[in-house]
Amino acid sequence: MRAMAPSMLSPDEAAALHPSPPVTESKIRRLRMLARDANPKIRESVASSHNTPPDLFETLARDPDDGVRSCVARNEAAPCDVLRALATDRSETVRGWVAVNYFVPDDAMRMLAQDASTTVRSLVNWKSSLAAH
Repeated sequence: MRAMAPSMLSPDEAAALHPSPPVTESKIRRLRMLARDANPKIRESVASSHNTPPDLFETLARDPDDGVRSCVARNEAAPCDVLRALATDRSETVRGWVAVNYFVPDDAMRMLAQDASTTVRSLVNWKSSLAAH
């Protein structure tokens, strides 16, 4: 029976079989256009993309919508300077997402460890406990 079960692919094997299309200028132009959309959910999709250019991350980090800024904060492709800026965001949710982003700079993490929000400080401690193991 086990011999008839489908075999599982490793992540590397799956990626080799289904490569991502190259990032083109057309894709970047679309991201720039969508970043200006009136609908914050559309802007969130741009803020969540790993193909978003650094200057666009900077713009989206100043978006009036907390959800858009949260998507930037949790995006591992966001530049360190953008994550540093978001570590002082007015929204506890945004700061919480910065705290759990694995690529946030150490100086921003030290600042978040002193945050006024118990939730943000708890997320910093949780992330630190993961790194300790």
